[in-house]
Amino acid sequence: MGLELVEIVAYDLNGAWFKCIEELMERGRCWTVEQGSFEGQRRWELDHVRIHVTHPGTRPLVPSVPQGIPCPADDAYIDRYLPYLMTDEKQPGEQYTYGERIVPQLPVVVEMLRRSFGTNQACIEVGRPEDVQLHDPPCLRLIDFRVFSREALRDGEAQALHMTVYFRSWDLWGGFPCNMAGLRLLQEDVARELEVEAGEIVAISKGLHIYEPTWDLARLLGCH
Repeated sequence: MGLELVEIVAYDLNGAWFKCIEELMERGRCWTVEQGSFEGQRRWELDHVRIHVTHPGTRPLVPSVPQGIPCPADDAYIDRYLPYLMTDEKQPGEQYTYGERIVPQLPVVVEMLRRSFGTNQACIEVGRPEDVQLHDPPCLRLIDFRVFSREALRDGEAQALHMTVYFRSWDLWGGFPCNMAGLRLLQEDVARELEVEAGEIVAISKGLHIYEPTWDLARLLGCH
């Protein structure tokens, strides 16, 4: 049969999460993790997914779940997560944080975009060659920014900072909500630096999944 490629278009982050759950529970594969995090657990996973969010700044940034179902993330959780993503602080015992890899590159990327709207080189590398040796390497690998030059804009388009991100592996329940909310806030910060709108987000993964303990909840939400 080969790889099944799933395309999802959503208005906001809330809608994207629900659509991902629906697609995953309908079209995912079930298998047992043999290496890395959660060894021995089963999970449902999509082969390859591309998620296009057209209005990712719509609040709330976290999912709005029905009453009685535990929310995977809320505003307080996002506040606690942001230092991991947007500062270079690292706690004892942590092998890495996203922030310690992202933050040093941000000034370079901002200056690059200031010099040349339209450049396709404003790409932050989260992964490093030595990560292949880690037992639990980073899931987020790339954050790619793009602002189209005025020459490239179509009628009615305004200059905006768009963002493409790639996750090698991505926990839809425990990672997606806080990851996407945090990345949107990062996008908004960079857009303010550039004095343009914060635009759309495209997220790509060849490993979007849900672990077995949350399957029943996901099935309920997939029917929501």
